[in-house]
Amino acid sequence: MTAARPYERGVVEIGDGVFAYLQPDGSWGWSNAGLVVSGGQSLLVDTLFDLKLTRQMLDDFARVTDRIDTVVNTHANGDHCWGNELVGDARIVASKECADEIGSPPPETLAALVKDGPSMGPLGEFLARIFGPFDFEGITLRKPDETFEGELTLSVDGTDVRLIEVGPAHTRGDILVHVPDKRVVFTGDILFVGGHPIVWAGPVANWIAALDRILAMDIDTVVPGHGPVVDKTAVNDEREYLLWLEREARIRFDAGLSAIDAARDMRAEYRHWGEDERLVVNIAAVYQELDPDRPPSFVDLFSQMAELSAER
Repeated sequence: MTAARPYERGVVEIGDGVFAYLQPDGSWGWSNAGLVVSGGQSLLVDTLFDLKLTRQMLDDFARVTDRIDTVVNTHANGDHCWGNELVGDARIVASKECADEIGSPPPETLAALVKDGPSMGPLGEFLARIFGPFDFEGITLRKPDETFEGELTLSVDGTDVRLIEVGPAHTRGDILVHVPDKRVVFTGDILFVGGHPIVWAGPVANWIAALDRILAMDIDTVVPGHGPVVDKTAVNDEREYLLWLEREARIRFDAGLSAIDAARDMRAEYRHWGEDERLVVNIAAVYQELDPDRPPSFVDLFSQMAELSAER
């Protein structure tokens, strides 16, 4: 079951000196962040998709701490790092793969797509709908100052914060942020709650292994990249989804179905989860594992998601 906490925008205290920042409804771009405070030090987990949202978050966290010493980016998607320029002289830490991937695509690309969306047909309309609420103008990418591979433990005035690299999975450089003494983990986009996850990088087996890492932790509270604060039950739910995805996609690959037709065939199973257009990306990821010589194109995947979304 989910943790008994309201799913409302803003700061939620989830432990002594540990806070989540939530952005309902958790769909495209509406990501979560976190804060660990101990003594006079603090560590921020992720920034947000644009400067306005990140400024609001930092203003809200100012009631808890008057400074941010360290920022950890859980992965390279813009909704978890495009506000990095606003954290002043804070040190930014991420996995090496995350740092290499930040800026692909750049904010300017999304800004142009949102602006030109209405003239681009169904694809443009889809992009304008999911990214239109955000302002990508004037963002200056700030990459991490320090990178690591494998694991790294940081200290926030004596409180250990473990950074655990689990990518490639959702992206090439995903990490978990585990605060053992507080029995909390911030998952980044290794966990989506209430919506379909999206396998940009894969392989799916790596993602399942990352969820197993979380399930093995001695924790009470899980802060997903998108959605409400939960417990381990939600982690197991997503694990079952990924096992189902692998199994059913393989059947349809063997039957010769295209990824989008497989998505149409499979979408009823998790109809209670949002963003089911992402199924086509997830199925394509499984197909690519089975046939590496035919990688899908980014444009094709978004076009097919737009098609599925319109059908819904």
